[in-house]
Amino acid sequence: MIRKKKTPLRMCTGCGEMKPKQELVRVVKSPEGEISLDLTGKKPGRGAYVCKNIDCLKAARKARRFEKAFSCKIPDEIYDRMEEEMLGKE
Repeated sequence: MIRKKKTPLRMCTGCGEMKPKQELVRVVKSPEGEISLDLTGKKPGRGAYVCKNIDCLKAARKARRFEKAFSCKIPDEIYDRMEEEMLGKE
């Protein structure tokens, strides 16, 4: 009997939809406190997920959802860098 592998679901911090983990981009807060996009999904630290859509990143920024997920203030420069990285990889 062949077992079908379960695909892990994660919630997008921007739109709030549950989606397969492969369709989302991980935003990670490293143990040193640095926040960045984790395109590989393997960096150590606390993670939050967002759709590969720039509108979801902007919605999460406006509602300060990453700040709530990571329990820290996130400067505008970090959001700007994340937007540039997302636009560059599309």
